[in-house]
Amino acid sequence: MSAPSPVQTTQLLGRGKREGRIFQVLCWMSTWSSVAILLVLLIGVAYQARGWLDWEFLTSFDSRRFPDKAGILAGLWGSAWTILFTILFSVPIGIASALYLEEFARDGWLKRTIQINIANLAGVPSIVFGMLGLTAFVYMFGLFGAQGTFQVNQLSFLGLTIPLPLGRCVVAAALTLTLMILPVIIVASQEALRAVPPSLRHASLALGATKWQTVSRQVLPAATPGIATGVILAVSRAVGEAAPLILVGATTFVLYAPGNIAAPSDIVENPQGLLEAPFDSFTVMPIQIFNWAQQSKPEYRQHVAAAGIVVLLAVLLLLNAVAIIIRYRSQKRLNY
Repeated sequence: MSAPSPVQTTQLLGRGKREGRIFQVLCWMSTWSSVAILLVLLIGVAYQARGWLDWEFLTSFDSRRFPDKAGILAGLWGSAWTILFTILFSVPIGIASALYLEEFARDGWLKRTIQINIANLAGVPSIVFGMLGLTAFVYMFGLFGAQGTFQVNQLSFLGLTIPLPLGRCVVAAALTLTLMILPVIIVASQEALRAVPPSLRHASLALGATKWQTVSRQVLPAATPGIATGVILAVSRAVGEAAPLILVGATTFVLYAPGNIAAPSDIVENPQGLLEAPFDSFTVMPIQIFNWAQQSKPEYRQHVAAAGIVVLLAVLLLLNAVAIIIRYRSQKRLNY
């Protein structure tokens, strides 16, 4: 086949440049059109929340009859307790699992099977985890009957009673959300560990460090920015979930916070509430917003729900900002 002539080469280059510019314009339009749509939605929601989002809304409980007196305090505390226990359950298990699979597990059929299942679980709809949590954590497969209770002997002097089955409580919801975000945390942590240069491992091992010393003192600190970002993004997803918590039993109308702790001062006045909160009934912000959006009064649907959406968006933006700050500060400490 003969080589193209100079004229044909010029034509081919010109056509390639035109196609490149067209593709660039299409990408630019796609990016900014999505940003424009998001801005329109945010402006619309913020406009509807204008005049309804104030300090009283943040510090008041819900109201069935008076939209101007409805507040999101129960949802804030319910979400805070639920996410706190979700982090306590999911982060250690997720990071430890990623470390084992990436640094210690031998490459074989068992590891490949686990990796495939983790990748598949990361794409499972949240409602499926809700059904699993209802069976496994709320009813505990019916092993303890409907009204069983189990006294924790070593904490009996505090009056702590753990119900078995757990029932519709904060801990059951947190365990359900843990199942949902655990695959995401494991995958994100593995990717962060893979991004650490192999030379760092080789240098540590060559200087006489053990495998565990290399992983704990060199690899894990270097992968911390990526791991922290993945964890916070996974937790942000859990904050906005409503479907699995509806199945697990988060109520739509609550006039109290878990453990009756509605302010930091209540912790001092009622320390027993800290032990009761994990096993108390609750609601979360997404479910409160869903409940307001279903009300017959237009004030609930248009204004109170919009104010709740703004609060939820503020919490999500705060979590994402924390992820960015942690990543930036951690990267500054890296010396390789």
